[in-house]
Amino acid sequence: MLYLAEVQKQRSGFGLGGGKAELKLLACQRGEHNWSAVPGDDAIPVEEANKFNDGTLVLVELSASKQVQRIQEAARQLVSILQNFSRQQDKFKDKEEEIEQWKASLTFSSQELNRREMEMQAREEQLAQMEEELERLEAQRSEIENTRDEANRLREDVDRSRAQIETAWEQLRGEQQQVVTQQSQVPQGAAIDQEQASRIQELIDRLGGAISSAQGVREQLNQSFGVVGAQQAILDVHWQQLEQKRANAQQQQEEVDRQNQSLQSRWQDWYQSQDALAQARADLKGLQSTLSAKQEQSQSVSLQVRAVEDLYQQLSRLASAAGAGATEQVVDVSALEKMPVEDLQGLVQHLQQDLEKVFRFVNDQEEELTLQRETIEELQAKIQAASEYDRMSLENEMADELEGYQMLNETLVGQRLRLQEREDILKQHQAVLWSRLGTANAPKPEAGNIDLGPIVSQLNTQRQQQGEELQRLENEIQQVRDSASQIEANVNRLQGESEAKRYELKQLEQNLFNQKGAVAELWGRVNVYQEMLQPVQDNLKGLRQKLEAAGGELDRLQETL
Repeated sequence: MLYLAEVQKQRSGFGLGGGKAELKLLACQRGEHNWSAVPGDDAIPVEEANKFNDGTLVLVELSASKQVQRIQEAARQLVSILQNFSRQQDKFKDKEEEIEQWKASLTFSSQELNRREMEMQAREEQLAQMEEELERLEAQRSEIENTRDEANRLREDVDRSRAQIETAWEQLRGEQQQVVTQQSQVPQGAAIDQEQASRIQELIDRLGGAISSAQGVREQLNQSFGVVGAQQAILDVHWQQLEQKRANAQQQQEEVDRQNQSLQSRWQDWYQSQDALAQARADLKGLQSTLSAKQEQSQSVSLQVRAVEDLYQQLSRLASAAGAGATEQVVDVSALEKMPVEDLQGLVQHLQQDLEKVFRFVNDQEEELTLQRETIEELQAKIQAASEYDRMSLENEMADELEGYQMLNETLVGQRLRLQEREDILKQHQAVLWSRLGTANAPKPEAGNIDLGPIVSQLNTQRQQQGEELQRLENEIQQVRDSASQIEANVNRLQGESEAKRYELKQLEQNLFNQKGAVAELWGRVNVYQEMLQPVQDNLKGLRQKLEAAGGELDRLQETL
């Protein structure tokens, strides 16, 4: 099982060697990306941990019996884990934003569906009302047709009664004329015979029957006028409703025209905002190009700084080895001289083994650092030849490699110094041992040592200058990155606002289209309603005119009587 642990050492009184190394388990891996803390402060002794410095974080693989199967420094793996965690956080954040956008879209779609469902219900109710009105109008038209037929029948009756009355009047006038003629021929005082009296009485009876018939026609005619008046009252209600519908349609038409003008104005503003967004994108692209150029320059300078740093560290070690030992005060020589020779020999052997372990570890780290430098150089070559699309991913990979290289290099700086210290301590222990043994294997003073101080000083000056140049470039890169981030944030904001506004305008456009359809449908109902009412009104008007004409004829006939 894989654990994250911290190296803890207890120093001996004779230098850096001889300490007992332990591992304090901090966390245990439960899955590929799942770690849990190890409770307690227990530490396990591990001899392999001696090659690491005190406080170093390591990854150690332990068996079920807590035996070490593999151990390595955790700096690089921790950097990779943190980078993966950061990427996962960014992905989760993007997914959360996408989910929120989907939620908002679904909410709006649900609201739109509810609105359209309500519109459909309202239209169904309107259609039901129109069907009821149509049925009522059909019933009224049937009643008007029946009334018109009745009026025609009454008119025929009136005409027939008038003809009978006129015939009776003509006969009565003829009889009167005959009577007058006969009266003028007969002597004064003569009486009308029985036949003539009967004839006159018959004519009078017929005239009275015609008058009675005319009175019945008058009653029926009055009833027809009452029916026509009732139908006209109903039609007046429908005409009022038609005017209300026409006013409502006119009002909605004006509202649709106003919304259409407002929508066109908002679309114009949106097109102008697109110009500002395009300009912001152009500015962002320019800054990104500048940032890319400065990053390439910074990477080149960074590689130079690291090369000079490596050379400076190597020359510093050589100068330290050639010069007087700076760690002589660390070793208690008097204590070593009093120590039994066998113990001193064991201590020297232990220090040699410890130095070999540390040397192998540092050498492995140096090789890994060299491999990382080669990887960085390969990535730099790929970036220079890559397209704009691939450049961003390569630059991110380059940044990760540079970060790992920097962390490993910083770790190696201290490890190189500690290696030199352990080497110096071993030499002092060996010198005391060989002195006490009086052996001829004692190292002789080296002659002709080269003074590397000026070269180290010059390299240090060059390192500082390149460091200042790198710092200046990093400051400029940070400034450009901040400016690009601000512009990118502004571009994202403008783009988000543009998309939201465009979506809103599309919805308003769709709503306006639906309103236009509804207004057109309302005007269609108004026109259909008027087309239905006008023939009924014309028929009722013609019927009234016929009834009035029949009534006039009847009045004239009654006046004649």
